[in-house]
Amino acid sequence: MQFFTPDSSTAQALRRAFGRYGTGVTVVTTLTPDGPLGMTANSFSSVSLDPPLVLWSPATASKRHDAFVTAQYFSIHVLGADQQALADHFAGNGHGFEAFDWVSCPLGTPTLKGCLASFHCETYAVHPAGDHSLILGHVKHAAEVEGHGAGLMFDQGRYGQFSAESTE
Repeated sequence: MQFFTPDSSTAQALRRAFGRYGTGVTVVTTLTPDGPLGMTANSFSSVSLDPPLVLWSPATASKRHDAFVTAQYFSIHVLGADQQALADHFAGNGHGFEAFDWVSCPLGTPTLKGCLASFHCETYAVHPAGDHSLILGHVKHAAEVEGHGAGLMFDQGRYGQFSAESTE
């Protein structure tokens, strides 16, 4: 193991080191004056059960950043292993909802059908955090699809799914 000091000259090494931590994949949606907007994110985390809080962190350089940090409501969708096309679409394009099956949730934000779970949130707090913002959401409604299968994972720049080791 070779140690390095994170700075501008080692940014790629730091990105690779961060990428060693596999995460689930989500799509975050909100409703803007121009219509529904989505963004793929792997920065999702649960924070608290009481009150029910979650967080995610969009990059400040993203063209969609401002729409999400100023949104009153947003929804986070946990993607299944069979939903890479959804992840790819919203990683590069915030619009184009007509290609996917969705409805409005009780808060009015777009809810993508067929996801493993969804969390419909009111923005609780937004904090600057370097080249990202931390968005905390107070979960007002949640849904889970039972028996839907494995989650979509992101590890070292690749999509995949978790495979449990046999205990036999």
